[in-house]
Amino acid sequence: MQFIDEFRDPNAVKLLLNKINALVKQTQFTQDSPLNIMEVCGGHTHAIFKFGLDRLLPPEINFIHGPGCPVCVLPMGRIDTCIDIAKLPDVIFCTFGDAMRVPGQQGSLLATRGQGYDIRIIYSPLDALTLAKRNPQKQIVLFGLGFETTMPGIALTIQQAKQQQLTNFSLLCQHISIIPTLKALLTLPNIKIDAFLGPGHLSMIIGVKPYQFISENYAKPVVISGFEPVDMLQSVVMILMQLIRQQYLVENQYRRIVADQGNLLAQAVIKQVFTLQGNDEWRGLGEILGSGVRLSKEYQEFDAELRFNTKHYSHQDDPNARCGDVLTGRSKPINCPLFGKKCTPQSAYGALMVSSEGACAAYYQYRQGDLIC
Repeated sequence: MQFIDEFRDPNAVKLLLNKINALVKQTQFTQDSPLNIMEVCGGHTHAIFKFGLDRLLPPEINFIHGPGCPVCVLPMGRIDTCIDIAKLPDVIFCTFGDAMRVPGQQGSLLATRGQGYDIRIIYSPLDALTLAKRNPQKQIVLFGLGFETTMPGIALTIQQAKQQQLTNFSLLCQHISIIPTLKALLTLPNIKIDAFLGPGHLSMIIGVKPYQFISENYAKPVVISGFEPVDMLQSVVMILMQLIRQQYLVENQYRRIVADQGNLLAQAVIKQVFTLQGNDEWRGLGEILGSGVRLSKEYQEFDAELRFNTKHYSHQDDPNARCGDVLTGRSKPINCPLFGKKCTPQSAYGALMVSSEGACAAYYQYRQGDLIC
């Protein structure tokens, strides 16, 4: 199968592993002081565990897991705002499935639906628009969640709602932008990141240039990577080559998908509908300056927070949970005292355990044997 088999070819994997083993000997990294590579995308995290890449690599290389899953950085208070809106009369609340089991202080959207409220899982933002046209007596609220990867689809939906003059459709905007997140991450204390695996899907939208501040200001390599074993091992080779040459660049390993300039049409529609404005709270990272994504003035009529005058909640995470440390690469999920005990996919304390891209979910799915030992 084109673009699958050749990127899972065992011989290609062996050759790359041999090259990595040879290159790492040319660096100063050791088993006790390894090269820490943060993968920013949860898709990479799951690929690492699905294919056992961390066990194939030499001990001098350590993957750490970053805040690249939009559901994982969803603060508890935001779920409570969702629940407030969903409980209003004549509201149909629409969300993608990942957000359903994320716990807030009032419970989860899944539990709220169990109480009889009309909360629906959608597979496309256009599903919510269809609901609005079919149910003119109801208010349809779409929970817009995600990085730049999902923003173009939501933006086009909002534009269609405006063109069709729908007055019963609105957006609860929880979109987030990756660049303010990375900037905040790099200024946190006790961060040990030597290099980044750049997110493949998100970079398909924004391109290569926005990451340049990491190489220029922080002297760390960034390699935008695909998600197959050969992709990720090639990316590790590219990182090692940069470090050996003492170069700090943004490189694009995923050229078959990611154009250096990104998707200009998607960037244009994002710019028309959304604007970076104010600060937002992120689970595990606190308030990040300049990370707020709002509807632009032209589309504010579709802002659910303004339409329903919602209440703002700000809750502290459970002090026993280490979600923040996992999201910032300061801890592995299995080092959290709640992991696999009080915190499981069935009784999650944090979104990292229930999100399909969450680091804790990846450990729980692929490494339960480690826990038994």
